[in-house]
Amino acid sequence: MFPEHRPRRLRTTPAMRRLVGETTLRPRQLILPMFVGEGLDQPRPISSMPGVVQHTRDTLRKAAVDAVNAGVGGLMLFGIPTTRDAEGSGAVDENGILNVALRDLRQELGDATVLMADTCLDEFTDHGHCGVLDADGAVDNDATLRVYAQMAIAQVEAGAHVLGPSGMMDGQIGVIRRALDEVGHKDAAILAYAAKYASAFYGPFREAVDSQLKGDRKTYQQDPGNAREALREIELDLAEGADMIMVKPALSYLDVVKAAADISPVPVAAYNISGEYAMVEAAAANGWLDRERTVLEVLTSIRRAGADLILTYWATEAATWLD
Repeated sequence: MFPEHRPRRLRTTPAMRRLVGETTLRPRQLILPMFVGEGLDQPRPISSMPGVVQHTRDTLRKAAVDAVNAGVGGLMLFGIPTTRDAEGSGAVDENGILNVALRDLRQELGDATVLMADTCLDEFTDHGHCGVLDADGAVDNDATLRVYAQMAIAQVEAGAHVLGPSGMMDGQIGVIRRALDEVGHKDAAILAYAAKYASAFYGPFREAVDSQLKGDRKTYQQDPGNAREALREIELDLAEGADMIMVKPALSYLDVVKAAADISPVPVAAYNISGEYAMVEAAAANGWLDRERTVLEVLTSIRRAGADLILTYWATEAATWLD
């Protein structure tokens, strides 16, 4: 009698589907990226990312507490200064907006969450690149590493549990690890942006951090067509001491997430970035998609590909939807 096999038997009821579900999505696996603007007296909406804002220091604290109470696993903090210079000096200033905000959140939350910091210069430079420039206007890899080392120490001393070097400089993980160890911060962890692509989906993020970038970052971020190169980058970061690795963006690079998960002995993160968020929000606002179902499907697909952790602007809201 045909059919002899009936897989639908395992889909008959919600309880049955829950019982045999292969991929889980839990609040603890979600990390909320947050923006804090220097000198703001009220939150500043980000037009291309509905529902996301540049926070004041006070609203940052409240939103962070709300996220932790919802069960979100961690917070990734980005700072937007009022003034910038060619060296990105605000990144290493203990009174710079990112370090001040880290102290605020560490005082507010202690060890109740995992507090992460973006260890990169792009928000702080007047040219918008992720490093300092040489005399020809190119990003100087090794000079940038020296600044990253200072920045990492400042962020840990301000309260960060985890550093997120996102600049894609060669050797950045090893330099940061040695710098931290030399001053006694052996317990500070590093989430390496190991495979970060030069993606068109970063557009809304540029608004979110008031980016000053002219041109592109193709000399240090990866070509979207390259996958083997990503594995080499991941292996190098692991060899240099990364405690976790990340693939960014997520949705257009699920094959890379899967490949990373297959070889990584440490947790794998994927960043569900601003453009991915904006597409869903725009479609849902037009009534073209069921917003909640779509968000959860997106996040589940990233988990299914192999990500242990997901950075997503939906983190707090999605956490409230999960049982």
